[in-house]
Amino acid sequence: MNKKELSFSELGLKDFILLALNDLGYKKPSPIQEKCIPFLLKGYDVLGIAQTGSGKTAAFFLPLLNNIDLKLKLPQIIILTPTRELALQIKFACCSLSKYIKEINIIALYGGQNYSIQIKSLKRNPQIVVGTPGRILDLLNKKYLNLSEITSFVLDEADEMLRMGFIEDVENIFLKSSKQHQTILFSATMPAAIHRITKRFMKKPKEIRIKASENTRPNIKQNYWIVYGLCKIEALLRFLEVEIFDAVIIFVRTKNATLEVSDVLEKNGYNSSSLNGDMNQILREKTLNRFKTGLLDILVATDVAARGLDVDRISLVINYDIPLDVESYIHRIGRTGRAGRTGKALMFVENRERKILYNIERNIKEKLSQIKLPSVELLCKKRLNNFSEKIKNQINSLDLNKYQNLLSKIISFIGISDVKIISAALLKVAQKNKPLIISPDNFFNKNKKINLLINKNNKRKKLNIIKNKKKSISLYKAEIGKKDGIESKHIVRTMINLGKIKSNDIGSIKIFFNYSTIEIYKKIPLNLLSILSKSTIFKKSLNLKLLNHNKISKKPILKKIGSRLSNRISKNTSNKISYNRQI
Repeated sequence: MNKKELSFSELGLKDFILLALNDLGYKKPSPIQEKCIPFLLKGYDVLGIAQTGSGKTAAFFLPLLNNIDLKLKLPQIIILTPTRELALQIKFACCSLSKYIKEINIIALYGGQNYSIQIKSLKRNPQIVVGTPGRILDLLNKKYLNLSEITSFVLDEADEMLRMGFIEDVENIFLKSSKQHQTILFSATMPAAIHRITKRFMKKPKEIRIKASENTRPNIKQNYWIVYGLCKIEALLRFLEVEIFDAVIIFVRTKNATLEVSDVLEKNGYNSSSLNGDMNQILREKTLNRFKTGLLDILVATDVAARGLDVDRISLVINYDIPLDVESYIHRIGRTGRAGRTGKALMFVENRERKILYNIERNIKEKLSQIKLPSVELLCKKRLNNFSEKIKNQINSLDLNKYQNLLSKIISFIGISDVKIISAALLKVAQKNKPLIISPDNFFNKNKKINLLINKNNKRKKLNIIKNKKKSISLYKAEIGKKDGIESKHIVRTMINLGKIKSNDIGSIKIFFNYSTIEIYKKIPLNLLSILSKSTIFKKSLNLKLLNHNKISKKPILKKIGSRLSNRISKNTSNKISYNRQI
């Protein structure tokens, strides 16, 4: 026997809320809304564990709006979010759900916006404040914001706040809030630090867990492509050309990569822009508004920059750089396939990243489909169809007779009357940078040449290592690793530029989750070691330290010691990713 599905009116919500829901097209509550709303209406604390896109905003906001005291012109509801984009998104959703209440005042407070604007909005006595922890705490400390009268405290996406280092700020905000309030916490996962907050600040919370099911799991077709050689950007262009999409988000690991990839896309005729943490708030908001309204088709973004972005148009997510953990993967692909919509997700996976792929599959309990690079035949067919469609659209143009006259002039100028030959020549001229006829092996030949060059360089490197082993080897540890988005090339660049170390003297570099190890075939002088220790990569200090320094000899006993050291390092680090630097 199937369980009866409730309507919003049966949950006990007021008429003005039901009217707004009807206008927005919401007829029946999602599983998390159905379970949360009754408890929140009665004033209970609620701990909700559910994935992104399950309808959490309405689950906590509808009952809190239902119980709000409109006569009290002070902050009554505080909603904390990890990013400014999510804060703005929640504010917009809250405004839509409260559209029939004239007395309501909802504001968003976040870093990057001018303080004077936010202070002015606080003086208007808002009842609902949505914001990021850093800016909320700052305004509390400066006495511009008062949370002594709040009745409800919402912590949305708590695990993401933990990952971004905001939990201490969150705890301080709790301490500066009224002691008698309802607490609502939502999180996709429940790590120890979040569990500690629930124990410390929540009163016998009603725990609601929503597991992904056919009804709640986003409808996303998930694929991956094994990177062939080094031509990721060429492959990206090929996938974009054959895919049918409305809007795309391409995720990369670093801020520089957002600029580099976006620049290539623009040069190839795509309407794209970068989105990263270095952009000022005005530019970020303009970029996002252009993306939402259809003036931009592609965003190239980092994880943090695109956090909480909810745009109906997004039909494809491409993980150009593989995410380093499962949570990031879920949050990335969650930008598409939301609220019943369908979506596609494609991930580029290098050979050395296969373990990350298997870890993602194991955790999401779903097998991703491996796809091939679009063939030259498919690419040619797609280009020809697009070109034919453009011609077809111009057939009935009102001014086509003008161009017929031009064609007559061209024929008389070149002295050839064969229309087929002229048409073929015009077709060739009109191709521009996207030829309709492509050499079948162009992509793969290019990669073969690159791979041959890599193999030659690797042989040279091995010879250099053999020569260097006659000298000595020093093993150094840097306090920066996989979690910081670091790659071996960043370490090599720092060693050469700041440490004055020759490339031939740099050996194996191993990137672990929290730190990295670097082999140097000589001992770094103390003055240079001090400079390197204080240097930073991605605003993270290296704190370089010497682990050991051994003279290499032909005695077997020293080979055993080196082997034991290598085994000890690999045993102590289960989540490592090794990178061999390419010269």
